[in-house]
Amino acid sequence: MPPAEINRQITDLYFQAFERYGSMALWNMRPVEEPTQADALAITQALRTHGRMDGRRLAERIEALCRATH
Repeated sequence: MPPAEINRQITDLYFQAFERYGSMALWNMRPVEEPTQADALAITQALRTHGRMDGRRLAERIEALCRATH
């Protein structure tokens, strides 16, 4: 998969995380307008901890995509 496509997917998952888990797991964070991979990785711990099983799976998808670019 091309890096641009991976970055687009990471961005989509980042905003999906705030939409689904904002009040539950990401209540103390604000989404950035143009998230980087570092921004996406920064929310994964909160998703794992407070996002129940679905949030954990979303965190795992974000992390896997970030690793795919390295």
